Formats: sequence, C-alpha cells, structure tokens
Amino acid sequence: MKNIFGRFNNIFYKVFGAFSALTVFSALLLGIVFVRLYTTATQRSRQESLCHVSDQIADRLADTIMYGDFEALMQFLEIYNSFESAEIWLVSEKQDELGVDGELLGVDMQLATDQEEYLEVIEKAKEGKQEASVFYSEIHKATALVVGTPVRGTDSDIVGVLVSIETLEDLDDTIRNTSRIIFVSSIMALLVSGLIAFIFARRITEPVRQMRLMTRDMIEGNYKLKTGIKRHDEIGEMAESIDMLSDKLLENEEERKNMEQMRLDFFANVSHELRTPITVVRAYAESLVDGVVTTKEEQEDYYGRILRECSNMERLVGDLLTLSKMQNPNFRIEKELVSLTQILEDAVGGVGAIAADKGISISPSGQFDEPCMVMGDYGRLRQMFMVVFDNALKFSPEGSTIHVDVKCAGGVEITIRDEGVGIAPEELPNIFEKFYKSRLLENEKGSGLGLAIAKYICEKHNGTVRVESELGKGTAFTFVFGILDEKQA
Repeated sequence: MKNIFGRFNNIFYKVFGAFSALTVFSALLLGIVFVRLYTTATQRSRQESLCHVSDQIADRLADTIMYGDFEALMQFLEIYNSFESAEIWLVSEKQDELGVDGELLGVDMQLATDQEEYLEVIEKAKEGKQEASVFYSEIHKATALVVGTPVRGTDSDIVGVLVSIETLEDLDDTIRNTSRIIFVSSIMALLVSGLIAFIFARRITEPVRQMRLMTRDMIEGNYKLKTGIKRHDEIGEMAESIDMLSDKLLENEEERKNMEQMRLDFFANVSHELRTPITVVRAYAESLVDGVVTTKEEQEDYYGRILRECSNMERLVGDLLTLSKMQNPNFRIEKELVSLTQILEDAVGGVGAIAADKGISISPSGQFDEPCMVMGDYGRLRQMFMVVFDNALKFSPEGSTIHVDVKCAGGVEITIRDEGVGIAPEELPNIFEKFYKSRLLENEKGSGLGLAIAKYICEKHNGTVRVESELGKGTAFTFVFGILDEKQA
C-alpha cells in the first residue's frame, strides 16, 4: 500500500491530476454559469413579453367595461390564443361589472385560489400593480411564469385580476439538454485535458527523472554520464548545471587520483632516497660500535662520513618539506614589492665564494642595474636562483664562466647560462621531475628536488621557465616574469 501511495506521490501524477482537475472544474463552472445566465435571460425575456400582452388584454377589458365592446375583445382573444402559448384567466368577484362571462376566459375561481403562489400574485395585483412570479404550478404540473395584471372598471376601480400563465417546460427541457451537453463536454474535456496533461507532465517530469537517476550515479562515483537534455528553459539550465557539475567532479576525481598517485610516488621516492644514507650511517655506526675501526684516524674518517650523510639527509628532508608545502593547493606565498635584480645580485654574492674556489667567474650583462620591480617573495625567489647557480657550479669546469643576462622591457627575462657539460636531449623533458637525477658523477649526492622546487617557485609567481642545453657546450635557464610599471610600483 505504501508503494502504491508512493508511486502516486511523484511529480508526474501531481501535475497530471492538477491539470486534469483544473480543466474539469473550469468546464463545469463555465457550464453552470452558462445555464444560469441562459435561464435568467430567457425568463426575463418571457416575463417582459407576457407582461406586455397582459397589459394589452387588461386595456381591452377596460375598454369593454367603458364601451361595452365585447365583440372586439373576443376577436382579440381568439387571435391571441391562436398565436400565443400562454393561458389567460380572469379572476374577479364582480363578473357583472366586467360585462364578460368568466367561463369564456377559462375562469376557475376555485383552481386559481387553491395554490398559495397564485393567491399571492392575485392579491398583489389587486393592490393596483402588475406582479410576476415563477414557481411550480400544481395545476399544470410544471414550472410556470405567472403574471397578475389589475383590471380597472369605469371609475378606475380594480374590478378583477387578469392572470396570464405560461409554462416553462421547454425551458426545463433546454436546461436538461444543455446540462447533458455540458456533462458530455466535460467528459470529452477530461479525456482531451488528460492527454494534454499527460504530454505536459511527461515533458516536465522525464527530464527530472533523468537528472535524478544521473545524480544517483554521481553519488556512486560515476561522473562520466550526461543528462542529454537540451532545453531553453529553467529545466534546461538545471540540466546544464548538473552536466557542468559532473564535469567538475570528474576533473576533481581525476585530480584526486593524480594527487594520490603523486603521494604514493612521493613516499616511495622518499623511502628510496632515505634508505641509502640511513643504511650507510648504520653501517658506519655499527663498525664503530663493534670495534671494527680501531685507529683514531679511521674513527675520525667514519665520524666525518656519518656527519656528511646526516647533512645530506637533512638537506633532503628540507627539500621534501619545501616541495610538499608548494604542492599543497592552499599554499600561498606572501608577496611584496621586490627588485629581481637585487635578489639576483644577492644570489650571485652567495655563490661567489664557491665560484672563486672552483676558478669559475660570474659575468652579469644586459640591464643588470635596472630595478625590475615585481610582486614576490624575496626569500623564495633567491632560493630559485640559488638552485640554478648551484647546478651551474656543480657541472661547470674550472676556468669557465657563468653568464647572467637581464632584460627588463615589458617584462623581466633573466637567463643564467653556464659552459658546463650540458644535458642530453632525451633528459631535458625530465629535469623538472621530482627525484630525477642525471647519471653524472657530479650529481651523485643530489636529491633530485632542486629544479622541481625552482619551477614551483617560478609558477607561484606567475612566471615561466624554459631550458636550453647542448652536450659539451653548457645549459641556459631562462625565467620570465611580468613587470610592474611606475604607477603599480
């Protein structure tokens, strides 16, 4: 029983039922109003006609009383009876004064006064005014229109009442026929409106049903479905919104899977990268604890190696934390107005001592003296340049030069180019990947995270980075940022 009520409680049956009920109610209401107006108008028209005829007969009776023109009255009545369907009674207690034999006019005094409604009409007419009434006549066994008209004598005294009666059987028949027509029309209207309501309800509810099914699939994680609804109304807009939501959820799901895979890869790489130095440190420590290393020189050498491995792990963990922060979508860089050339000069100063020890010179060129103002984080941008300089120093031979070129016109373009060993073409697409390291001996102790961090910093500042390299001739990293004009600065 609950399922039955639940089925009829959906939108389709609500719309269908409301539309059908409204149509039937409108048809019945219009039919009732039509019958009522038709009945009232017909009765009013017949009443006016019967009152007019009654006035004429009463006038003829008055002439008969005054002039004794009984023959003319009889002729009038014969003509009237041949054309009219009304019945005429003459009710009076003074038949002699009328000068007319009441029986000639169908008078039946007893019948005329037996029914209370007749008596009311006659009594009001005796008061000197014409009275009309519609009621059920016991004499005629039908609804009748009855008009009572006063008849005046020689001194204008009321000597009788002319009662004109017209049955309304034809009007009753018309009302019954009309009601029958209205009933049949209502049935036909119900069928037609039912068909229209069915089509209309389906047009509304079918898209809603499709969207309901689709949302259920979306709840279960299926975001590839589409409603397929193309309509230029509110339902079409709703369907379009659901399709857009499906696309967005699909994108989020794919991004979530990618992030999950990145997280798994991240932990796998971290485990791999930390396993080696931890194993080395453990081996050195076990050798010292077990007394394998006995001389002071060997012990100091082992302590130095443990310290270096710990430093490498510390740097690796630091890089991992930095990279993890930058990969977080909620990570925000606190930006302020800074000079890129000042940051670049600071970075050059930071690697100057190392470059001097290796016999490598750093040569600035271009618009190095221009401020080149941007909105950014001073420390992060310096870290980005330091990564590139560290790589350049690591892979450059003694006596070579690191060229730093600055262009500041409509945007800032900074190129750091070394004269080192270069990068193989097949390795270029991978150098910004996390934990990617070249097979060169110089990169043995690298974490493989530096360039990935540098790229993230650049992108967080709405910049771009590109790399060009040729084996044996060096590598060039180019950073491009938008520049602030004087008003923005």
